[in-house]
Amino acid sequence: MAHNLRSLFTALAATCTFALSACGGGAPSESPPLEGAAIGGDFTLTGKDGKPVRYTDFNGKYRIVYFGYTFCPDVCPLDLQNIAQGLKLFAKDHAEAAAKVQPIFITIDPARDTPEVVGKYAANFGPSLVGLTGSPEQIAAVAKQWAVFFGKRDGGAPKDYLMDHSRAAYLMGPKGEPIALLPAEKDAQAVAADLAKWVH
Repeated sequence: MAHNLRSLFTALAATCTFALSACGGGAPSESPPLEGAAIGGDFTLTGKDGKPVRYTDFNGKYRIVYFGYTFCPDVCPLDLQNIAQGLKLFAKDHAEAAAKVQPIFITIDPARDTPEVVGKYAANFGPSLVGLTGSPEQIAAVAKQWAVFFGKRDGGAPKDYLMDHSRAAYLMGPKGEPIALLPAEKDAQAVAADLAKWVH
């Protein structure tokens, strides 16, 4: 009886092991960190030529969405440079996937960042970066959708003020869904590594 039970358990164990190996094939793939987060959403802003640009215009592409302003003395240029260089590094080994990525810069300082100003600023970081602006109300609404904080810093000159703002480079999927925050504050290599992880 004991022998029969032992044989039965051995057979069951073998069956279970087979079933697991047949279904599994290794550890499950990692879920995107921002999967299901209430971040993002459609918007209509203004491009460098003064024409409306909608978020849905980029459907089918991964999007890197970064909020900042053109008068930013250090953080924004550094992050945008890392994004641009990271995308270029990613393209070296993954040209087809990189072609599916659209970087977007949205100003949080519409009073100074006109369509022309934003367009020229974006061009400093390569031809693919799209610069967007809008009315103060439009920018406030988009910032709220994307959980972005910003505000004018007290004590500055009327036209030479600084802006405080949250620092995030959102990687969004082809349907506009949130995927991850890119490490734009680190370096181009870190950005390229995360793009390789999530963009296919």
